[in-house]
Amino acid sequence: MLPQAVKIVCSNVVNEIRRSRITPETERHKDIWDVSVFGLTGTIRFDAISQPWLRDAVKVWAYNDLPRRRGSLHSKDSIRLEIRSMAALSDSLRIQRPGDRGLSPGLLSRSDIAGFMNRMAFQHASGAVTTGARIATLGSVRRVLTRMRSMGLTRPGGPMAGLPSDFALNEEDIPTTTRADPLGRDLPAEVMRHLCAHLHTLDEMFVPEVRVAVELSMDTGRRPDEICHLRFDCLERDGNGKPVLIYDNIKANRLGRRLPITESTAEVIVRQQQRVRKLYPDEPASSLKLLPRTTKNPFGTKCVRDNWVARLHRVWVSTLPEVMLPTIDEIGRVEPATLRPFDMAKVFLYAYRHTYCQRHADAGVGIDVLAELMDHRSTGTTQGYYRVGEERRRNAVDRLTTMHFDRHGTKIWHEAKALLDSEHVRRAVGQVAVPYGTCSEPSNVAAGGGDCPIRCRCIGCAHFATDVSYLPDLEAYLADLLRSRERLRSALDADDWAKTEATPSDQEITRIRHLISRINAETDALSADEQAQIEQAVTLVRKARNRAVGLGIPRLRSEAPRLDRGIDA
Repeated sequence: MLPQAVKIVCSNVVNEIRRSRITPETERHKDIWDVSVFGLTGTIRFDAISQPWLRDAVKVWAYNDLPRRRGSLHSKDSIRLEIRSMAALSDSLRIQRPGDRGLSPGLLSRSDIAGFMNRMAFQHASGAVTTGARIATLGSVRRVLTRMRSMGLTRPGGPMAGLPSDFALNEEDIPTTTRADPLGRDLPAEVMRHLCAHLHTLDEMFVPEVRVAVELSMDTGRRPDEICHLRFDCLERDGNGKPVLIYDNIKANRLGRRLPITESTAEVIVRQQQRVRKLYPDEPASSLKLLPRTTKNPFGTKCVRDNWVARLHRVWVSTLPEVMLPTIDEIGRVEPATLRPFDMAKVFLYAYRHTYCQRHADAGVGIDVLAELMDHRSTGTTQGYYRVGEERRRNAVDRLTTMHFDRHGTKIWHEAKALLDSEHVRRAVGQVAVPYGTCSEPSNVAAGGGDCPIRCRCIGCAHFATDVSYLPDLEAYLADLLRSRERLRSALDADDWAKTEATPSDQEITRIRHLISRINAETDALSADEQAQIEQAVTLVRKARNRAVGLGIPRLRSEAPRLDRGIDA
C-alpha cells in the first residue's frame, strides 16, 4: 500500500504527462474538457446536452467565449452556468418532443420555445426552481442562442444548420421582478459599527488574512476578487506622501488602478505586508500576494479565493449578536421607540461595496468623482449603487458646491475644479461631515468626526469648509455664542479662570460674523432664478442631513461632538 504522499505525487506526474499531450484544439471536440489548456483548473462538461447538434454548437460558443471572460477564477463557473441553462433547454426538447427528441434542428419552432418557458414556469410554481433561477436560466438561453446565431452557426454546414429563426427567446419572454428596495444593498451605519466592534473575533476564528480582507472590503469598496488578488506591493505614496492603493479591476480588465485611501487603511496593509514578509522572507516582493493562501503555497504566489473569504465571512456574521434598529415609517420618518432586528443575511462581502458608494453619496461626493472612486466608465452604472431616493438630494448637493467657502469666507469651489483628478478624488475620500460643514483633518476623518485635535474649534481650522446650506446653523451658533458671552459676564458664581476658559473669544465671534456676511453677499449677488434654485437645494439637503457621515472604515466612537457652549446646562 503506497503512502498517501506518494499517491499524490504519482497522480500529479500522470496528470502533467497527460496534459502535455493535449491542446485547446484537441480538447474542444471532447464532451468533457480539461480546462487547464485554457489557463484554468478543473473540467467543463457538455454531456448533459443530449442533442448532438446543440451540444456541438454550445462547444463552439464556449470555445469562443472563454477568452472573452475576465478573471480566471470566475470564467469556468460562468461558462458552467450557461451550459447548465442550455442543458435545461435540451431536457425540455427531449421530454416535450417524443417523436424526434429534438435531434433535428430544422423541425423546431417557436412552439418548442413556448414549451420550454412553460416547463420553467411549472418548475417555478412547484418550487423546483426559484424565481431568480428561472429568470437566470431564460436569460442565459436567450444570450447563448443569440450569440450562436451571430457566430454563423445556423449557416449550411454549421451545427445549427436549418434551425428556424423563430426558435429564439425575445426580451419580453424573460419575466421581470421587482423588489421593495432594489438598490438598497448598503448597510446602515449602526450595522457597520456593530460589525467593526466584533472584528477582533475574526482573529479568534480564522487566519489573519480573513480579517484583512474584510477590513479592506469595508474601507475601500473594492470587489471581493480585487481584494483577494492584491499584490504584496499594492501600497504606494503619491506626490504629497498620501497613501494610494494599487489594484486590478478584474471585471473590466483594467489593471493598475489607483485609489486614494486613508492612513488607517494603509496601516492595515503595512501590518499584513510585515506578516507576509516573515512567512516568505526570501521571495521577491513582485511575486508575492498580500493575502496568500495558507496551504499548497510554498512561494506565496497564490492568493486566497474570494468565495473562501465570503464563506468564512458568512460564518462569522452568523455568530454575531442581533442588531436592533429603529423602525422607519411609510414616509421615511424614524421611530426610535420601535426597534426591529436587522436581517443579517444582508451582510455579505459585496454589500460593503454598495455601502462604500452610498456612504460617499450621502456625504455629497459628486457623481463624476463617485464614478471614479468606484472605477466605473459610466455614471449610470454608479447610480445603480446608491438608492434612487438620493438622486434629488445629490443634484441639490452638486448645485450647492458652487457656494462652498473656507473659514475665511473665501469661495473654494473654483479651486476644487482646478484640482488634478487624483487630488479631486482624494478630497472626496478624505473628509467628514461636522456640525457646520466638512472637515478634512486626517485624524478626525479616520475617527469619523470624533477625534478633533483642537476640540471642534472649526471656525479657526484650515481643514474646515462650509456651504450655504449651513447658514442657518452658523447664524444659530453665533446667537448662542453671544448669549453665552453675556451670561458669563453677568453675576455667575465661578472662578475667573473658568469664566475666561468658557467665554467665547472675540476672534471666533468676528470670524463667524464675517463668514455669514460673505455667504449672504455671495447669495445676494445671484439672480432671482439662481437664488430660487439654491433655496430649493438647501431645503432638500437640510432635510436629508440628519447625521455626520464617516468615510473609510467605520470606527467605534461616541456620537460626533456638538458645539453647544451657548446652550444652558
